[in-house]
Amino acid sequence: MTYYLIAGERSGDLHGANLVRAIRQYDPAANCRAYGGEQMEAAGAVLVRHYREMAFMGFLEVVKNLGTIRRIMRECQADLLAHRPDVLILIDYAGFNLRMARFAKKHGIRVFYYISPKVWAWNQRRALKIKANVDNLFTILPFETEFFSRYDYKVEYVGNPLLDALSEFRPDPAFCEKMGIDARPVVALLPGSRHQEITSILPAMLQVVAQFPAYQFVVGTVSNLPKDLYDNLLANYPAVIRVEDAAYDLLHIATAALVTSGTATLETALLNIPQVVCYKTTGISYAIAKHLIAVPFISLVNLIVNREIVKELIQNDLTPNQITTELRRILPGETGRTVQLDGYVEVQKKMGGPGASERAGRLMVEDLKMHR
Repeated sequence: MTYYLIAGERSGDLHGANLVRAIRQYDPAANCRAYGGEQMEAAGAVLVRHYREMAFMGFLEVVKNLGTIRRIMRECQADLLAHRPDVLILIDYAGFNLRMARFAKKHGIRVFYYISPKVWAWNQRRALKIKANVDNLFTILPFETEFFSRYDYKVEYVGNPLLDALSEFRPDPAFCEKMGIDARPVVALLPGSRHQEITSILPAMLQVVAQFPAYQFVVGTVSNLPKDLYDNLLANYPAVIRVEDAAYDLLHIATAALVTSGTATLETALLNIPQVVCYKTTGISYAIAKHLIAVPFISLVNLIVNREIVKELIQNDLTPNQITTELRRILPGETGRTVQLDGYVEVQKKMGGPGASERAGRLMVEDLKMHR
């Protein structure tokens, strides 16, 4: 059978790659075509377009790039019709993928959604669009089943694929030596994987370095962004080390972390590293988001347990003084550290165990065989 996958960012590429491998366990002859990245390509999918051309963040950024987004969507729609797969599999990336779902449904192509758009966070009635255009929704967060039941929409909860990636992670024992990380305890800086995230958030993170001379600060960088972006931002911080595409190795040796809101906050929690969640966007994007957001938190860690476990420093709260205060609270010997680590236990219990990718792949193949 033929599968067409669309992911619009780095984490979607990772989960899409694991899904492709899982599909092939149950359909060895699977033919996969994708909008994604290197990881989906390495898993065996034919890569049509890289997600770096599509990763626009924030309302203003999307509006500024509407022409590009529309052109890419038209090309994607044409490619979908040219290959007419057995199924279109959408991975998060709501703005683009919900439109592709409607297009595919209109043209008689079966639609699966893996990793639901965060419709529970804002504009919740988009759940009705998903119900109308998506044949089967495979969710990864425990509270999503109850949310979609409010719209009389039954979903398949498969567990979280991050647990698959973490179960396969094997730390590099020579990591610190290879990267030139000294004997001081490490504070990991994870500023995101999008250009706008990094330019908005990394400078604020870096401003606290001088307040913690007993610690080594290490930035997790990503290879899908140009090196000169990091060069410019780190020019005045020669002691700060950078490591590329090695977030798990970095977190494994970290004492604490400053993390941009997103998937990385949950990864950090699952690796038991105390953290401060950081987020900042343009003033216009923040004003719109604040008006629309329907949940009390932005980090997945807090959302999963529906209470504050990790401190969220958002927009105007993301200042050097606030970051310094909150980082101090989670260092060894501080009560804030113990409280946060205890909260992580609750998160991990709610998340369950690994196997999400395998379960999703099996259910997708079974569904397609049943509807052939």
